[in-house]
Amino acid sequence: MSTFYKLAIKEITRETPSAISLTFNVPLEFQDFYKFVAGQYVNLKITLDGQEIRRAYSICSAPNSGELRIAIKAVQGGFFSKFANEKLSVGNVLEVATPEGKFIFEPNADRQKNYAGFAAGSGITPVLSIIKSVLESEPKSTFVLTYGNKTPEETLFHQQLHELQLQYVARFFVHYAYSNSNKGDFFGRIDKAAVNNVLSQKHSEKTFDKFYLCGPEEMINLVSGVLKEHNVNEKDIKFELFTASAAENEISGSLEGHTKITILVDDETTSFEMSQKQTLLEAALKNGLDVPYSCQGGICSSCICKITEGTAEMKKNQILSDDEIAEGLILACQAHPTSATIKIDFDDI
Repeated sequence: MSTFYKLAIKEITRETPSAISLTFNVPLEFQDFYKFVAGQYVNLKITLDGQEIRRAYSICSAPNSGELRIAIKAVQGGFFSKFANEKLSVGNVLEVATPEGKFIFEPNADRQKNYAGFAAGSGITPVLSIIKSVLESEPKSTFVLTYGNKTPEETLFHQQLHELQLQYVARFFVHYAYSNSNKGDFFGRIDKAAVNNVLSQKHSEKTFDKFYLCGPEEMINLVSGVLKEHNVNEKDIKFELFTASAAENEISGSLEGHTKITILVDDETTSFEMSQKQTLLEAALKNGLDVPYSCQGGICSSCICKITEGTAEMKKNQILSDDEIAEGLILACQAHPTSATIKIDFDDI
């Protein structure tokens, strides 16, 4: 389980009119804690207007850069993202959790592979870290990126990507899809035609070994479906959601009863009774437990825990595989208990 430490903001860069990147000053005594693998994220914790807010942001720097950098795009209705873009200053201190996440790439200098990425909007952030890791630490491999945005001006890291293309000629390729501009390779959002064009025309000479997708759920589902039509094995498609659909699974049972819940977190066990209408996370927070969480929307995976006794069902799940669920893993922010007693473990996952 990740731990929060207080870090000062070292640098703020305006990346687009609606997005900034932050670099944190990591003291020498904390540097081992903040070593990360490309694709991982950190949780931020801050109190605004008396309310504790937690948000997860992917690391966009390369693991070997010695830099801990994230990007924050202001989104409509996004209380923290708007605050960050308008109010944060160099020297401000935030509580930053140690890196975590399963959407990762670990390079091998002896490997020779072809990778492809499909990203939309701020979904570029973990993919950029992965791209840098491939190019810097796996010198025989290539990466093809298809990146969707509204316009070039609103494209995060547009200049960085251009510089990487110049630096890694014949190893790194970028194809832009713009929904409000005709200056890209494709007009509109990333769609089936764009995916087919990249695979079957622009890079028909390549056989891709792994695909990295990040962005809205709709885009990820579309691209995954097209890749499977090209006989890509599901295990070779890695993805991370940045926004999820509002659709929820129907929970079997009425959820009218109560459950005795026992929670293990930080080597301490707490038991109490909860309503089955609450999620496991809601019940834990209501009872004052400092359990890990961030988005509360079934996207970030920070609240994963393991059921060691009893049963629960999730309203949403786009993260855990069937095998992981069979092992007892569950998203606490999406899970309602369906048994009279349940025991969950946040420590051993």
